[in-house]
Amino acid sequence: MDPKNPSRKIDYGFLALLLLLSALGVAVLWSASYGGGDGETASFASKQIRWILFGIAAMFATASVDHRKLVQNAYIIYGALLFLLLLVLFLGKISMGAQRWLSIGPLRVQPSEFMKIGMALAVAKYFAELPVKPPYGLKDLGGFALLAGAPVVLTALQPDLGTAILVAAVACSVTLFQGVRKRAIFTLMAIAGAAAPLFWSFLREYQKKRILVFLNPELDPAGSGYHIIQSKIAIGSGQILGKGYLEGTQSHLRFLPERHTDFIFAVMAEEWGFIGSLLVIALFLVLVLWGLDIAAKARDSFGRLLAVGVTSILFFHVFVNMGMVMGLLPVVGVPLPLFSYGGSSVLTTYIVAGILLGIRMRRFAN
Repeated sequence: MDPKNPSRKIDYGFLALLLLLSALGVAVLWSASYGGGDGETASFASKQIRWILFGIAAMFATASVDHRKLVQNAYIIYGALLFLLLLVLFLGKISMGAQRWLSIGPLRVQPSEFMKIGMALAVAKYFAELPVKPPYGLKDLGGFALLAGAPVVLTALQPDLGTAILVAAVACSVTLFQGVRKRAIFTLMAIAGAAAPLFWSFLREYQKKRILVFLNPELDPAGSGYHIIQSKIAIGSGQILGKGYLEGTQSHLRFLPERHTDFIFAVMAEEWGFIGSLLVIALFLVLVLWGLDIAAKARDSFGRLLAVGVTSILFFHVFVNMGMVMGLLPVVGVPLPLFSYGGSSVLTTYIVAGILLGIRMRRFAN
């Protein structure tokens, strides 16, 4: 193959895996809204397919941009997204008690979703150009703390604690990958532990209740604990082989809230059972490992760090969503990539895929 023509080096295996997960997601989404009698089945599924098509276009557009040129504009992209987060606090559309979306014509965009990518870009550039060699001490992480802290605070103020945690997790993943001294890690953990009571005092009442309900769902079975209880019932009733496609009673009889967004994994587990759930988890695991393989084989520092950052976006989304649906983590409103309904989430996932494809395509470029 011509080394000067990276378009001929598209990773078709990675692309096929991504499309397979997208197809499975649409199938589960169709079932999640099946039998509504008001056209919502076709509405959610068709809109998701439309977003997937937009996402595929965005993926190839992103892959066509040399990631080594992105390093020049990383802070500009980060700054623009930071401005949008600030704009959300003043002009954002309020839905379900949160102010997270900006209306652009007929579309609603959630800037905090894209901030994860902006964070990966900015942190990768920061460490790629940092003159100090890893492992880093506390004094070396001052600039990083400001870079990561601003979007985390703005996202938490929306309030969107789940996304704020994910943005912080992306930044920390890249940092730990580079290397941090053990003493610095233990010091930061001690500071975080000491600040926990202060953090608790800043949480809103419903956020505190979610954490308490996570520890004991029966504390409020008809209120905050209802989601977790119904989700566990749906997952457990699927048993080994599931009830069958379109046969899930928890979702079709409307016992399971947010079945087409945050709790869509419970819909799938009820209908596809343990075996089907394990298959989907395995596919996501392969996707994450594929991303890490791309990072390992990248030939430049920025590309390697960027691949780690965007791969961590996929990992933490899957880990947190499945954890909260199974009752292993508090409910924080994190979507499952390519399964949960939502345009911003789909676009973010495909842009991440485009970045990874681009890095893979140019691993042999001079």
